[in-house]
Amino acid sequence: MLTMNILTIIILLAVFLGSSVKIIREYERAVVFRLGRLLGPKGPGIIILIPGLDKMVRVDLRTVTLDVPPQDIITRDNVSVKVSAVVYFRVLDPVKSIIDVEDFHFATSQLAQTTLRSVCGQGEMDNLLSERDEINERIQTILDKDTSPWGVKVGKVEVKEIDLPEEMRRAMAKQAEAERERRSKIINAEGEFQASQRLAEAAAIISATPGALQLRYLQTLQDIAGENNSTILFPVPIDLLRPFVEKGASSSSKES
Repeated sequence: MLTMNILTIIILLAVFLGSSVKIIREYERAVVFRLGRLLGPKGPGIIILIPGLDKMVRVDLRTVTLDVPPQDIITRDNVSVKVSAVVYFRVLDPVKSIIDVEDFHFATSQLAQTTLRSVCGQGEMDNLLSERDEINERIQTILDKDTSPWGVKVGKVEVKEIDLPEEMRRAMAKQAEAERERRSKIINAEGEFQASQRLAEAAAIISATPGALQLRYLQTLQDIAGENNSTILFPVPIDLLRPFVEKGASSSSKES
């Protein structure tokens, strides 16, 4: 009989310790309620609860990665796009995250979706594509301010993907192609302008030195002969023909 009583006491003691002794990890906190009244956060380490009187809620303090699903957004210039994002947040005050909001994870997720639609819908499509850092900062500031009463800290927000309609993609491709063509024409025109300047300077130098034209003529003949061509064209300067033209004109005037 005594052995039976001891065994019963040991079993009851084991059940009591199993239900009253809890181990809280380093990255966790336990929000304890006794008969519905808040006792405060406990942990990390070993905490002892009174069975039947105390109730514990574990809160994870590690950073949570929240994937915001794609949101249908109409920008200020009436372009329909789908925008997805990722939000990084963590719990700073475990008591507020349990008492002041029913489900802080769900509430943060819904707030992130509405804030993403609101901020992205206020700008134009070009700003949405080129100013992502500014948009990320605006969304992070708004979320951090709104979740602060819940004991939640939003550390970072990143716009992950912007899905454009197929018609808009084709229009942007045409615009980029036209821009590249415009730059190509400008570069070609600039090259022609610089070449014409150099040619004008060379012509001025050659006209100032008559012997330079003859040297250039001989150099051209040498370049042609070096190509093993069967046909060679001899350019004749107009100055060489001018005496014959003037002599023919004078003889014609005498005959008349």
